[in-house]
Amino acid sequence: MAAKNQQTQKPNKRKQFSSTKTDKDGSKSKKPKLLSSTPSSANPSNKLLKKPFNSSKPKREHPTHSKFKKSESGNDNKELTKRERRIQAKELAEARKKKRKPHYTLEQELASLWEKMRRRNIAKEDRSKLITEALQKMKGKIPEIAGSHVSSRVLQTCVKYCSQIERDAVFSELQPHLLTLSCNAYAVHLVKKMFDAASKKQLAGVISSLRGHVASLLRHMVGSVVIEHAYQLGNATQKQELLMELYSTELHLFKDLASIKESRLIDIISKLDLQKSSVLRHMSSVIQPILEKGILDHSMIHRVLIEYLDIADKSSAADIIQQLSGPLLVRMIHTREGSKIGMLCVKHGSAKERKKIIKGMKGHISKIAHDQCGCMVRVVYGILSAQISSVRNAIRVVFVDSLFLTLLACKE
Repeated sequence: MAAKNQQTQKPNKRKQFSSTKTDKDGSKSKKPKLLSSTPSSANPSNKLLKKPFNSSKPKREHPTHSKFKKSESGNDNKELTKRERRIQAKELAEARKKKRKPHYTLEQELASLWEKMRRRNIAKEDRSKLITEALQKMKGKIPEIAGSHVSSRVLQTCVKYCSQIERDAVFSELQPHLLTLSCNAYAVHLVKKMFDAASKKQLAGVISSLRGHVASLLRHMVGSVVIEHAYQLGNATQKQELLMELYSTELHLFKDLASIKESRLIDIISKLDLQKSSVLRHMSSVIQPILEKGILDHSMIHRVLIEYLDIADKSSAADIIQQLSGPLLVRMIHTREGSKIGMLCVKHGSAKERKKIIKGMKGHISKIAHDQCGCMVRVVYGILSAQISSVRNAIRVVFVDSLFLTLLACKE
């Protein structure tokens, strides 16, 4: 009976709990309420808690807001703002250039004059007036502004078309600063133009001023162009004067020793009784940096190399041949001394070095065969390879690859 009473009482309790809940809350949800003592409709603060949180701080406006949008008045206002920005940026750049370059305003004036004087259809009198005006503005400032890419072009045009008196004035102003200008990428063209327009006396003075700096300029990528240009313009005595510095320390220090008539290095060593080992040491110290930098396009360097190979022992010569075997040799064989070096490399080089030489010539065979000096290197290689292979290959390599193309070049 007691068990039956317990079973009958359990559902009554559940019914009573559910009924009490409906009476108190007035809803059918089974979840308990936080504030069950008072009804939600009676307390207005409960409604505030249910609402989403509204901060008192103002919202941050997005850049796409109407305040930040461009004005819809038209395209004119939009273009005006862009123009103002461009003008402001241009003024800022001009101010920076004026701070960085002390002669900026002068360069701008010279550029406007240059645009007029370099025209082809201008009269000689008008051009001479413009050149005189430009030289008057540059007077006393030529060495300072010659390194600029604008001013150097203006000076080149002035040197080309000015009178001899004006040219001499420019030359006298530039001569003390010749070494510094020779290493400048823009001023080097002006220096070459001055060499071309110089008289015999002026050229002799320039070559004597280069004495003591030939080796250092040959090691420079830009300065080597100036030395080569002076070497090409000079006579036999002046060329010898430039070369003597590269042969020995004694010839570099004492000018009287360099004024001998012998041109070959073997004869100079025998006449002056120089030590061959010291000469080789000095020449290797000059040649090695040039080979490492790859400055091998100049005939003056070819002459120094051929003189070195004439007096060097087998090991020293083998080192030079090993360094030259390859693409570097192709850049040398366009001169007479360079083709001699190429033939020596082919003759005394090993099979591996000859293979490197031919690999370097790949793509340049027709140009080499058309060249007056370069074709000889190809002929020597054909003869030496024919000694290993058959006579038929010798005829094909020598005549077909070299002489036939040379004859075609002569015909053209």
